[in-house]
Amino acid sequence: MIERESASEVRIAEVAPDDREAEYCLSRYFAEISDRFEDGFDPARSLAPTLDGFAPPDGSFLLLRLHGKPVGCGGFKRDSEGAAYIKRMWVSPDARGLGLGRRLLGALEERARELGYRKLRLETEKSLSEAQQLYRSCGYREVPRFNDELYAHYWFEKDLS
Repeated sequence: MIERESASEVRIAEVAPDDREAEYCLSRYFAEISDRFEDGFDPARSLAPTLDGFAPPDGSFLLLRLHGKPVGCGGFKRDSEGAAYIKRMWVSPDARGLGLGRRLLGALEERARELGYRKLRLETEKSLSEAQQLYRSCGYREVPRFNDELYAHYWFEKDLS
């Protein structure tokens, strides 16, 4: 477990979606959700099977590092005019409980505003209760289904204006 005082030492950087450390975080994320989801997880069956579109000028992919080692990631891409779609938010189990998910979500919101987005959208799976709680506590409201993501049970939006 990472020490609480270490949380302030975590740095967030925008990286290319195919960055080696981003790929490392995503492989850990995919393994974890495959274990947690009732029917497993196959990225190829997801609405975002790759990170195409998660780079500027329309998207962003952020990496959290502690002492130079990756401990989390998340990104967004263009969803529709004025709206971005957040995917692949993950924090290492060793770094959970330190507020890093909230910090990452805030950084994604800030970057989306910088790129001119007025709304963020995301969805999550029923077993990810921690994610649902995070999104609600950060001002995301549950909305009707806005896509056909196979692995989604809850859909959320947040107005950034």
